[in-house]
Amino acid sequence: MTVEERSDIVLGFARVLFVNGQSTGQTSDATRRLGDAVGLRTEMLVHWGELQLHAEDKDARLISAVTASPTGVDMDRVASTMRAIEDLRAGRLALSAAIEAISAISQAPPAPDWLFMLAAAAGAVALAVIFGIQHLPAAGLIFVSAGAGAIFRRAMARRSANIFLQPFCASLLAGIIGALAVRYQLSSTLRLVAVCPCMVLVPGPHMLNGALDLIEGRVDLGFARLTYAALVIVTISMGLLVGLALFGVSFPVDPAGRAVPLWLDTIAAGVAVFAYSIFFSTPLRMIAWPVAVGMLAHAMRWWSLIVLGCTAATGALVACLIVGVILAPVARRRHMPFSAVGFAAVVSMIPGVFLFRMASGLVELAGRSHVPCELISATVTDGMTAITIILAMSFGLIVPKMAMDRLCKNTP
Repeated sequence: MTVEERSDIVLGFARVLFVNGQSTGQTSDATRRLGDAVGLRTEMLVHWGELQLHAEDKDARLISAVTASPTGVDMDRVASTMRAIEDLRAGRLALSAAIEAISAISQAPPAPDWLFMLAAAAGAVALAVIFGIQHLPAAGLIFVSAGAGAIFRRAMARRSANIFLQPFCASLLAGIIGALAVRYQLSSTLRLVAVCPCMVLVPGPHMLNGALDLIEGRVDLGFARLTYAALVIVTISMGLLVGLALFGVSFPVDPAGRAVPLWLDTIAAGVAVFAYSIFFSTPLRMIAWPVAVGMLAHAMRWWSLIVLGCTAATGALVACLIVGVILAPVARRRHMPFSAVGFAAVVSMIPGVFLFRMASGLVELAGRSHVPCELISATVTDGMTAITIILAMSFGLIVPKMAMDRLCKNTP
């Protein structure tokens, strides 16, 4: 094969990894190993929206590029691509068949609509249980709202390429249903009927990948990933607040949740992790790892909060350190994108409630001529709480990941 043909193969594999949630570091490592296997010295330059490959052998040098925006997460495609790379290196996959193989992998279907809907509904209810929901009708409304939002998202994805339209429509629907629940006294002041269907929309893997890129010195890509994640969160908040405002409902200044027993928290966490694993198209043979580790992490978080009296940020840090230490080597060994499997294991710790209440507070601040000090204090407190929890989670997950990457730098 010519340098151009081999470069196209390498670039095709790199693109599938990049757009489906693999970290930039592991994408670059996989590209280098694949280049060695096809007889090329390669260097991958990664930007938001583009992958640029510099390839050369003893006779020629080529620079090629392909458009690629890392807005998706599909662990099945990532795992299949990583296995295909190892098969190519070991000679089990012929070079002539590599293009067809990566084309088939890139078009592998995600979870079917009915399963995606069921996972969204069950995941939202599980989050509501963790936050202390007490009434069965409210749980039923959350199930219906999140399931309908999932169907809405899939329908929008088939009709529009706008990456912000899906979360906006789903959160708008959740806000409307949550507001109606308040009107008919089916929701408490925690507003879990409105909040929990929106929490399943938070783009956690992109936040973690962005933080990884920043720490590893890829400043432009890291900021791009974090900006994308922030815009999605703003979009979710807008949809939720608009839906609530249509019926004159807002977030009260109340605690973010109620304490629940350890056994209930752990079981609900397992359900939430399983649901997020379905969102990310995790192969069924791999789901047991994030579910088991996620349940252990949530139990340790509960123990830190209830028994030791730690803050929410400290509890999240302890849990995420456990997840990072256990799942970083497992994700590498089983060719899973760590950002997706790690986030799935700690999903209920994402401070979505605080983010949404902060957004609600900012809207109220902008609409009042005389602002009470209590509103300012509550808005600032919610914002700072959300930031500290996100930083603690990022640190807990990323440090073990970086240590594992350094230890295994020259191994697959």
